[in-house]
Amino acid sequence: MGFNFFKKKNLEKKEQGSKIFSRLKTGLSKTRMILTTDINDLFDSGKAINEALFEELEEVLISSDLGIDVTFKMMEKIKKKAKKLSGSEELKQVLKEELIGLFPNNLNIDHYDTPNEQPDTKPHVIMVVGVNGTGKTTTLGKLAMKFTSQGKKVLIAAADTFRAAAIEQVEIWANRSGASIVKHKEGADPAAVAYDSVEASLARNIDIVLIDTAGRLHTQKNLMEELKKIKRSINKKLPGAPHDILMVLDATTGQNAISQANLFNEAVELTQIALTKLDGTAKGGIVAAIASTMELPIKYIGVGEQIEDLQEFDAKLFINALFD
Repeated sequence: MGFNFFKKKNLEKKEQGSKIFSRLKTGLSKTRMILTTDINDLFDSGKAINEALFEELEEVLISSDLGIDVTFKMMEKIKKKAKKLSGSEELKQVLKEELIGLFPNNLNIDHYDTPNEQPDTKPHVIMVVGVNGTGKTTTLGKLAMKFTSQGKKVLIAAADTFRAAAIEQVEIWANRSGASIVKHKEGADPAAVAYDSVEASLARNIDIVLIDTAGRLHTQKNLMEELKKIKRSINKKLPGAPHDILMVLDATTGQNAISQANLFNEAVELTQIALTKLDGTAKGGIVAAIASTMELPIKYIGVGEQIEDLQEFDAKLFINALFD
């Protein structure tokens, strides 16, 4: 392979990265307006770094849905670093770095270099959970399309059997994405659907199994017991599965999203978070607050209606898109 080949590949990667960043900025336009108007005013070149500035910054961060505890801890670090700074523009850079630091297991900024990375297990079983209305099933459908576009064989389990509409919605996504589906009748045992799905995936040499689950009110104990049962059923058929439990959260619900995540985490031990509706009235701080409080990786964010608008999360890209 010659120099021109690698040059072409590098240009393609840069173009792809530029498109991802551009789409992210566009999707976050409303979120950026809510978060950055006051932030950018704070870092006016003429402003001195003093206690008054810190108080203003603290207030803006709390109102951005970052949360009181996370804000206070972050402000302590910022104040220590501020002693060595010469101007407010440098302080803004420190703020960005501290926000990025709130995210555990950050993906590298060049994550788009390896979009087809294969999971270690086959089939790789992903159980998708969340409250109704968060965009849970739509997120699952978009993931199915992403995986099938990468050449992977995908199977969807319609384990939300409490609503006929949920089974129909999953079936539409399966047809659209070219994924196969396992479904039972409305009112069937969700754990049985999950079990049959894993069994079918083993027989059909499936790469990815996506299991849709019910999302009635998270305060209802019977829902949590049902989710635990589904998890046990999957593990019975395939020890070690589910390999990921992805919770879908609506970013516009603010701090309430953290309460939801805590309850689901206690029940089934989440491994990943997907945040939807960041193209709406969500405040950017909630993304960092969830990652920091839950100590879980934000795997995907939804910044629009299109398939490409469900992006793999990158903390650096996200924070830069909010500020730039």
